[in-house]
Amino acid sequence: MSRTIRYREALNEALREELRRDETVLLMGQDIGLFDGAFGVTEGLLSEFGERRVRDTPISENTTVGMGVGAAMAGLRPVVEMMTINFSLLAMDQIVNHAAQIHYMFGGQARVPLVIRMPQGAGHQLGPTHSHSWEAFFVHVPGLLVAAPSTPADAKGLLKAAIRSDDPVVFIEHEHLYGQRGEVPDLDVDHVVAFGRAAIRREGTDVTLVGISRQAMTAWRAADLLHAEHGISAEVIDPRTLRPLDLETILASVRKTNRCVIVEEGWPRGGVAADLAVQITEQAFDWLDAPVGRVTGADVPTPYAKSLEQVAFPHEHDVVTAALATFRDI
Repeated sequence: MSRTIRYREALNEALREELRRDETVLLMGQDIGLFDGAFGVTEGLLSEFGERRVRDTPISENTTVGMGVGAAMAGLRPVVEMMTINFSLLAMDQIVNHAAQIHYMFGGQARVPLVIRMPQGAGHQLGPTHSHSWEAFFVHVPGLLVAAPSTPADAKGLLKAAIRSDDPVVFIEHEHLYGQRGEVPDLDVDHVVAFGRAAIRREGTDVTLVGISRQAMTAWRAADLLHAEHGISAEVIDPRTLRPLDLETILASVRKTNRCVIVEEGWPRGGVAADLAVQITEQAFDWLDAPVGRVTGADVPTPYAKSLEQVAFPHEHDVVTAALATFRDI
């Protein structure tokens, strides 16, 4: 059985259940206690678990993540919340040089079971420094796991899996999704979603649409338009995790449809879509009837003005245009 709840509520359930299940789990971040978190994800957790396990931290991201790394090495399972993903820049040394590398540097003698939650994404008029989509930054780093769930069910299941992982996890949540509703298994189900398994959101035969984070939902809506207006059957794939990546599910779809369009909100140069396009071309070239298409955010700082911001990240009509282009003669 399942019920319909919001994305932020699903995350809250995951945190609450893991705090109850494992006494080594603790939360750290700015305003996550008294203020219930910038996006309400940690609502009510301070009152249930107390200041020892739900810790408001100073405005010092490098210190907070550094504390998380140390606590993880000492046997705890910290979950650190960044207020928005751009603040992770202040903790890049701790994330990239420490959390991601310690297991390797110490010959496997130390683990860092740390989760860093990061809200991201455009569409809320937060300006160029608070609207980033930076999956590609962290996918680039060996030693990190990277999750980008698009549904409430996956948000809950992947966060529970992340907390139980012995490896450091960058857990990316799109701000637009916090209020979105979806079906999530009942509370009596230990709902855990394994890393490295993509979801086929919609089956199709003519073109594969791969959507990253929020853009998995954009790809779904584009598939509706392609079918209704052009009679094209699009298969929609949501990778869910980018490290590890379930490339085989994507390749199997491309070998069936012979066309592919990848949709992400990040910038086009060196992005997740660019990386995926190369891997698909290298490993499924003989099945492709057209070059792999990419739909990305604009190659500019995200505008503050609403009208400009809206055209700076992908919408379903952009995906439809890119998909139709794969049917033209090469």
